[in-house]
Amino acid sequence: MSKLTAITTLGDLKKSGYQQKSVKEELRANLIDKLSKKQPIFEEIHGYEDTVIPSLERAILAKHNINFLGLRGQAKTKIARLMVNLLDEYIPIIEGSEINDDPFGPISFFGRTQLDKLGDKIPISWMHRNERYTEKLATPDVSIADLIGDVDPIKAANLKLDYSDERVLHFGLIARANRGIFVINELPDLQARIQVALFNILQEGDIQIRGFKLRLPLDLQFIFTANPEDYTNRGSIITPLKDRIQSQIMTHYPKNIQLSKEITDQEVKLTKEQRDMVTVPEVLSDLLEQIAFEARKSEYVDAKSGVSARLTIAAYENMVSSAERRAIINGEKRTIARVADLMNVVPAIIGKIEMVYEGEQEGAVNVAHAIVQSAIRTMITKYFPELRDLKKNKSEEALLYQTVLNSFANNAIDLETDYSDKVYKEELSQIPGMQRLIEVKLPLVSTDEQVLMMELLLHGFAEYSLLGRKRLDTKLRFNDLFQSMLSSDDLDIEDDFLN
Repeated sequence: MSKLTAITTLGDLKKSGYQQKSVKEELRANLIDKLSKKQPIFEEIHGYEDTVIPSLERAILAKHNINFLGLRGQAKTKIARLMVNLLDEYIPIIEGSEINDDPFGPISFFGRTQLDKLGDKIPISWMHRNERYTEKLATPDVSIADLIGDVDPIKAANLKLDYSDERVLHFGLIARANRGIFVINELPDLQARIQVALFNILQEGDIQIRGFKLRLPLDLQFIFTANPEDYTNRGSIITPLKDRIQSQIMTHYPKNIQLSKEITDQEVKLTKEQRDMVTVPEVLSDLLEQIAFEARKSEYVDAKSGVSARLTIAAYENMVSSAERRAIINGEKRTIARVADLMNVVPAIIGKIEMVYEGEQEGAVNVAHAIVQSAIRTMITKYFPELRDLKKNKSEEALLYQTVLNSFANNAIDLETDYSDKVYKEELSQIPGMQRLIEVKLPLVSTDEQVLMMELLLHGFAEYSLLGRKRLDTKLRFNDLFQSMLSSDDLDIEDDFLN
């Protein structure tokens, strides 16, 4: 492309044999090229390979404007931004043009005048594809002038022009995005009268400003994003506008833990120091993703609002930061994340869920704790399947569990959130029969992860009502279930209220 970008006039551009294409033709041609060469197209998008991506590719091949319809946190905007990679790397524009006039066929007053005056000597510049993406969040205060344009009285006064002169026009975002991709996020939030203003652009491909006779035939790829209409109280897409958007593509949340983990791993923002200091075992990564799955099916969380993939991203960062803080306090250079760190991700959860009933008695914090506990209950039997019916199980392995449980008959263990790794290991390893049980059930895990699995098993016992668990200010107490029900001194919140 370097030879082309060295060209500075229209005449030289014509001699080079450059073929001008519309935006949708560019997208189509480059997609065909990548598909035929089996090159990756949307590498950063996971879980849509058999659903959303094929539908998007068909829409691009059909040269359609597109609406991504789905709940929050389903990568709708991210996909739109990645479509820029299907544009040509550079395109020529008339130098100085506000609306990226094509030198082969300018549409603005400035572009046409320059071409009439200079002909093939008209100067051109080159625009990179990253500059050809425009995004606007739809809000109730967005005006027609913002999107399309209006008469500029200051320009008219400075240039001493009549208001009927085309040069007094101030172009809006859509016009300035000419020959690029224009995205409107949360389309239902756009006022109905503003949505009406988009009709002509989508149907005829041009805009009209106030009473001017000119019609600007813009070259645009429109992409819209929206939540399903019946999922929002803020507005809706008016039917005539929806009719003019040729392809509507439904997005969805990851369908399994593995896909969800790939998204989190890609999007999470950790410093090098955090990555060097904190090790996150696979079991905690799985549990973290399970939290989002549990939240999406919780009766206390509004399913219509959705549970964004941003929940697990923020929760992962919070979990690592919890482990990092503990290591710093204890003067440790390295540490491994614990279930206690997972229990500390509640602040990351409560901002990402909408309650079914506003101000309900349980509160978002307790619901968040219950969701974390539900995730543990779902995942624990992957490692300790006997917990499902331990009371009826008479096998040799069941006796190992019983040895651990019997040790709590007249005893309790308090796990402080900020225990050093040494104390943490000592407290869990001293539980009679615990280490032996973990060695038998999980012989391949490392020594550090053995301790983590001991802690996880205590939570598993609590989830299956084999031990009591109470949350105190800075620690968790595990004890005999009967004693737990009798004692209530110095307790903060009953954390099993939803079980």
